[in-house]
Amino acid sequence: MSQADVGRVQQKQRTRNALLLAAREMLGAGREPTLQEVADHAAISRATAYRYYSSIDTLLQEAVLDGIAVQVEGLQLAQNAQDADGLEERVDVAVAAIVDMVLANEALFRTYLKGVVAGDDRQGRGARRIRWLHDAYGSDTTRIPKALVDRLTHALALLTGIETVIVAKDVCGLDDAGTRSLVQWTARAVLTAALRDMR
Repeated sequence: MSQADVGRVQQKQRTRNALLLAAREMLGAGREPTLQEVADHAAISRATAYRYYSSIDTLLQEAVLDGIAVQVEGLQLAQNAQDADGLEERVDVAVAAIVDMVLANEALFRTYLKGVVAGDDRQGRGARRIRWLHDAYGSDTTRIPKALVDRLTHALALLTGIETVIVAKDVCGLDDAGTRSLVQWTARAVLTAALRDMR
């Protein structure tokens, strides 16, 4: 690839990144922007924006996923949970970290959920939660039957997504602190029940 080709690729990536960042900023401010508004916010011509994204839905979906990926990279969930002492503390640390990340990016996650529900491809949505939780357990689940570990993981996955935040805030009327407290309390109850079933 020539130097000129490399420069063009880098410029395209900068333009795409600028559009994604502008979309995330606008979503984070609670707006539902049009493609033209995102282009204006990014200081990119509308014609250029349309060359990259034919619809606002496509742009917003990619912006949300890009933003979530950035947050997940900084989560270091497995390492933080491994530093905890025992399964109970590992679960508490993991659940708190995931819920805090969702709460900090609530507008992005709500937009993502809205797009997923409206779309046809729901395969694998939320699968990251399963992996994060398994990573957090470490070796502490080797004494627990696999079927029970799976049941525990599925129950905790119910508690650690935007769906739970929506119920806690929109239905129960809780704020961020109340949501976090409720989720952690419920997670402890789920873990207690799982360990009791093991006996």
